[in-house]
Amino acid sequence: MSQKRNLAFHTLRHRDFRFLWVADTIAMLGTQMQRVAIIYQVYVLTESPLQLGMLALFRFLPILLFGIVGGVVADQQDRRKVLIYAHIGLFLTSGSLAVATYAGSATLWLIYLITFVSSTFSALAGPARQALIPSLVNRSEIAGAATVANLGMQTAGVIGPALAGVMIGAMGVGIAYVWNAASFLAVIVAAIMIRTRCEPIRLATTGFAAAKEGFAFLWATPILLAVMVLDFVATFFGANTTLMPIFAEEILNIGATGLGLLLSAIAVGAVIGGLVMSVMPVPQRPGRAILISIAAYGACIVGFGLSRNLELSLLLLAGSGAADSISMAMRHAIRNLVTPDEYRGRIAAAHSTFSMGGPQLGEVRAGAVATLIGTPGSVAIGGILTIIACAIAARLVPTLGRYNSASWHDQPSPDTRRSEQASDRT
Repeated sequence: MSQKRNLAFHTLRHRDFRFLWVADTIAMLGTQMQRVAIIYQVYVLTESPLQLGMLALFRFLPILLFGIVGGVVADQQDRRKVLIYAHIGLFLTSGSLAVATYAGSATLWLIYLITFVSSTFSALAGPARQALIPSLVNRSEIAGAATVANLGMQTAGVIGPALAGVMIGAMGVGIAYVWNAASFLAVIVAAIMIRTRCEPIRLATTGFAAAKEGFAFLWATPILLAVMVLDFVATFFGANTTLMPIFAEEILNIGATGLGLLLSAIAVGAVIGGLVMSVMPVPQRPGRAILISIAAYGACIVGFGLSRNLELSLLLLAGSGAADSISMAMRHAIRNLVTPDEYRGRIAAAHSTFSMGGPQLGEVRAGAVATLIGTPGSVAIGGILTIIACAIAARLVPTLGRYNSASWHDQPSPDTRRSEQASDRT
């Protein structure tokens, strides 16, 4: 049992995975800072919940339009090189936003445009990163790698918003964009230093046919499809991040520094959830764990929407972060273990479309509903609908709740030897 408990952290003994994990965590720290800066800057410019929600739409459109392209590219090209080129693009977009902000020319539509371009590069980077990670560890460690990757992301989520709140209050939003641009250099360097050979996979099909083949695999794998759809629906109704400036300024009266505190509370809970997952054995029924954690997430969102007390709000946000982190770790592990290597880029792209589409479109929904009935009501209703969606999923897809973790390591995969050989070379 102790071996299972420590399996997650054992993945860091692989040199290439360790380098990429550290770099990704640094980059995510910068990304979290930039997200806080952007929503605060848009709020200062417009004071409109609808305009804050539109920001999420410009983040999601590139994922919808180019996400599957990124998946096909990740399955046909050297994933390491794709990661490098995409992060060069991210470096340039964040740098451009910093220059525009310091020059006083950062208008609302310029922010929307840069957000769209940045998200386009993320649509290329995401599938390449997610498809590359399983090649850097042994197959038996894929679930642990997913947990560690998630833990790094959530740790950055704790530090990033809090640091952004302090720095924005002291030096303005521009410093967050400078920091984020610099953080992408870490991923570029780490990707260059990866020794594991990342040979492009020779697919039988290319272009649209390759994308169609990826969707066919997803449709033929019910457990993958069920997890992705549930993720989309739950995050669509539960999303509320872009409304946080309104909670900070108008409801809880805690200002810009408090905004960072609210967002950090979510990440603190997520880190706690990630730590729990890293030391506990894999749940025997991971699908059931997903359903329970999403229901708990919805309940915390309802409570936060109704709360007018800062301490209670922070506690509920932390609870939502912990529940979401546990669900995310289970979803990523299932996806990586069930998906053969030649499909990983395309399935990762499909997963990104669902996982990013839900919260981004959900932010638009939250902003529109907040305009009609008020911000607290929008958040509380979203949490209630999340719980209802979870109950419907449990009813319509009973195989999800019955999915047994004993089958995880029995899934055939053509990349088993390749992963182990890559690990031996590190």
